[in-house]
Parts: sequence; structure tokens; C-alpha cells
Amino acid sequence: MNTLKTGILLGALTGLLMLIGGYFGGQQGVVIAFFFALVMNFGSYWFSDKIVLSMYRATEVSESQAPELYTIVKTLALRAGLPMPRIYIVPGDTPNAFATGRNEKHAVVAVTEGILRLLNSDELEGVIAHELTHIKNRDMLIGSIAATIAGAVMMLASMAKWAAIFGVGNRDDDESGGIFGLIIMAILAPIAAMLIQMAISRSREYLADEGGSRISGKPYGLASALGKLSQASQAIPMDANPSTAHMFIVNPLTGRSMTSLFSTHPPMEKRIARLKEMRQF
Repeated sequence: MNTLKTGILLGALTGLLMLIGGYFGGQQGVVIAFFFALVMNFGSYWFSDKIVLSMYRATEVSESQAPELYTIVKTLALRAGLPMPRIYIVPGDTPNAFATGRNEKHAVVAVTEGILRLLNSDELEGVIAHELTHIKNRDMLIGSIAATIAGAVMMLASMAKWAAIFGVGNRDDDESGGIFGLIIMAILAPIAAMLIQMAISRSREYLADEGGSRISGKPYGLASALGKLSQASQAIPMDANPSTAHMFIVNPLTGRSMTSLFSTHPPMEKRIARLKEMRQF
């Protein structure tokens, strides 16, 4: 169901791009905006692991440095049919984890020092399996596609804003409605693109919860982990960059979101309830 939802949302995002592009710049406007958005997001997709790991001062660890963590990751990766990812530890007391890398062969699983101290083995297995599911589902690629389309929409909206400021309307700009339409589009299109992009991110989190439970065989372990992580992330805030919030298993910006519509993660109570409804595998 969430896979279908992702497809529908990506289609809606593409439709929004075509709508605003056709209204303002025609086919040429769409192509130009999409090209620039593609160039900007290509770098973040290709070098995402290096950028994010550097941002959070993560350090790669070997089997001898973190034997228990290494064993968990190796066992679950084999169970998931994935190559062994590189393992990184992020300094800090806030418990959290994320996966990155452009494909399965360049994948990274990163956990904070705080999560290693907080969770028991079953809970940690659930978290690692969740992150491995993100890798298996190519969520980095899907997120980059969504970001590229949303970025193109926002560029076109910006162009519409400046056109309205300087009095340049659309094809029917001889009527006052042309300028008014540009203003409305410049305001609403970026909001709509962002809402759809956030909804895509939430649907991928549900899929990662489900897939992680199947890989680990312990949905209750992941449910317990999410409960602990949610409470701890509020008690020990993380100094996280909002642009990377969608990568973490628990939103590091918890408590700062205006509404769930603008959140990169589903409501925690819903995630936990879904997991508790699943059987042990």
C-alpha cells in the first residue's frame, strides 16, 4: 500500500511540475527548471555519504572496534541479501541512526554513541534492519528524485514571483488575472511541492518499519526501540541539519515541527501501533 502511495505521490509531484511549468514557461520552462534542479541534486545524491558523515563527524569502525554492532549488521545484511555496508559511529548522546549511500554497494549504516548505550540487542537489531530496508528499497534514490522534481517546482515558482513583481504575466497577461495567478502560484506551488515531498518520506518510513521487522523477525523489538528513541530525542535534543532530518530513524527535529503534514516522519504512535499489530516472524 505504501509503495503504491509513493508512486501516486511522485506522480502528483510530476503533475504539479508540469502544471506550473505549462502555466508560466511552457515546455521550455519545465525543461530548464528540471535541468537545474537535477544538477543541484545529483551532487547530493552521488556524494551523500561523504557529505552527511562529515557533517556529523562520524567515524568508520571495524569489527575489532565494535564487534557486537558489526555482528548484528553482518547477520542482518546477509538475511536481507545485501552486501556488507560500512559502519560508522556518530559522536553524541542523542540516540539515533541513519543509512546513506547511492546504492547497495556504497551503503553506509551509521549509529550514534547514544543509541548503543540505550538499546538492548533486540531493539538494536530492529533499528539496523530498518536502516538496511532503506538501502534495499533504494530510498536515497527515491528521495533524490522527489527532491529534484520539488526543486524544479520551487524554481519555477520563484521565476513566477519575480515575473509578478516586474509585471510580466503569463500568456494572457493582458488581463489582470494573469499577474494575480502568478502571485498565487508563486505562494502555493512550493508549499504543495514540500507537502508531497514530506508525504513521500513518511510513506518510505512505514515501508522501512515493515521491512525491518521482516528482516530482524522482531517487530516488537523495533517498536520498543522507537518508543525509547522518541522519548530520548526529546530529552536530549540533537543539533541536526534540517536538510538531513529525513535520513534518521527518528526525527531529530522532534518538537520543532509545525504539524505532521510538514514532518518527514509519520507520527511515532502510529508507527509503534503498526509494529505491534505484526506477528513475530
